[in-house]
Amino acid sequence: MGAAGGLGAAEVVEALHARELPADVLPMFPGARPSAVLVALRDGPHGAEVLLTRRSMHLRNHKGEISFPGGRLDEGETYEEAALREAWEEVAMPATSVEVVGRLLPLSTVVSLSYIVPVVGVMRDDPPLHPATSEVDRLFWEPLADLLVDGTYREERWGTPPLDRPIYFFELDDETVWGATARMLHQLLRVAHRIAGPEPEAI
Repeated sequence: MGAAGGLGAAEVVEALHARELPADVLPMFPGARPSAVLVALRDGPHGAEVLLTRRSMHLRNHKGEISFPGGRLDEGETYEEAALREAWEEVAMPATSVEVVGRLLPLSTVVSLSYIVPVVGVMRDDPPLHPATSEVDRLFWEPLADLLVDGTYREERWGTPPLDRPIYFFELDDETVWGATARMLHQLLRVAHRIAGPEPEAI
């Protein structure tokens, strides 16, 4: 077990490797724009922690939202290369400080026509991180155990049946995580705790 009884990063990785994922990574609808995010893990006082950022309030889209470091793929990039590049550009995380250990299931976002591949990495060391672009105004490490505290998670149904879909929310002490980031955190927790079953395909 990790510190204070929470799952450690190594246990999360072990659970990730025990999960069967499809060999091919294919978009779910035509015209989807390939993107990648870095789900960076490290061990903290209360077990595994994940790195999150807050997008600047000056941005046109998704301003003030909590997210993972990430963005669109450049031509010729792999998802892993894009995730590591974006982490360097957004929070000054050296690629050499991260060991890429796998992927979560891809996520399609209908509104932005994005196809997001969450790349999971474990920190090899503890480099000094900071917002390295005007697109990010805060970064923080969130213990996975805190996401399981009663009252933190909630779910709403958006849309009109039969096309309605679940939208996930994590109410942190001073931030609200929702949308694609909450969906990926939800999947990460299911993987870490070895909860079987499919995730909804699109939001």
